[in-house]
Amino acid sequence: MKILILGTQARYETYLPPLPFIRQQELVFLDKDSGEEEILTAAADAAILFADAIAPVRGSLIRRMPNLKLIHSEGVAYDRIDLKAAREKGVWVCNNKGCNAGAVAEQAILLMLMLLRRGLAGDRAVREGRQMEMKERCMAKRLLELSACRVGLVGFGDIAKALAERLAPFGCEVYYYSKHRRLREEEELYGVTYLSLEELAASCDIVSLHCPVTEETRGMVDGDFLGRMKETAYLINTARGELVDNMALRQALVDGIIAGAGLDTVAPEPVTADNPLVDLPAPARDHLVFSPHLGGITEAAFRRCHLHMWRNAERVADGHKPDNIVNGLE
Repeated sequence: MKILILGTQARYETYLPPLPFIRQQELVFLDKDSGEEEILTAAADAAILFADAIAPVRGSLIRRMPNLKLIHSEGVAYDRIDLKAAREKGVWVCNNKGCNAGAVAEQAILLMLMLLRRGLAGDRAVREGRQMEMKERCMAKRLLELSACRVGLVGFGDIAKALAERLAPFGCEVYYYSKHRRLREEEELYGVTYLSLEELAASCDIVSLHCPVTEETRGMVDGDFLGRMKETAYLINTARGELVDNMALRQALVDGIIAGAGLDTVAPEPVTADNPLVDLPAPARDHLVFSPHLGGITEAAFRRCHLHMWRNAERVADGHKPDNIVNGLE
């Protein structure tokens, strides 16, 4: 069976699980940005397609691959895959739900602490011989401990739950919003309290995004949302950059509408020098911390993701239904 992989061959070889099934397949590797004609020339007859989470898999490609049975995101995100076209063609679309939850939760806490403890400005001050000046300024402005913060989680899937578990030892008050409120037993298990989105934005010291990109959530963090937040509050995004209106966030940072932001994901990706969030004027630039979409790419997370993908491929090859189907195909 032919398996097309839109991703880095070296990465797949690094995390290849020891499954005999894999050695029996024909693997075709192409760059994640390969054009449709290049893909079809190399593997139009592929039965399974593994795709980098940010690689586009358009309906026109899906419709021209007659043997295709499964499209599998290498990550959790699947918004670049045409779900409707896949469903119409009877092709399963799956993701690696939950495999990187703990890793992304750790990244969210890193960004929170970097902002609360002035990580960027502090590092620069020490290197430039301004340690005491920086220390005095921080004492005068009052540094917050994470334990003193009310943290609001927008969305309550696997990553948000993992984050709630990791915030508990810090002693934070943790709130959440999701489209459907969870049962009381689940709220008690994770130590979280439900708030409406408006209440959460207005009352929390840290607002952390953990929802997928949909037509409803795309650009949800806009000027109105940021305007509801407290001037002393921070925004954290380890979900997807498309959730945030870049120009609105830039203006909020420049005008001091919010205290700062920590972003592991920024749209579009890869981030370019002309992105409105990159070239911020002083002092706003010290209130924005970037990480290069590292949240979910720990070794352990990749090993879990790749094992799950190959097991799903084996299920499909054996005529069975895969798990973590995201396009509603039964």
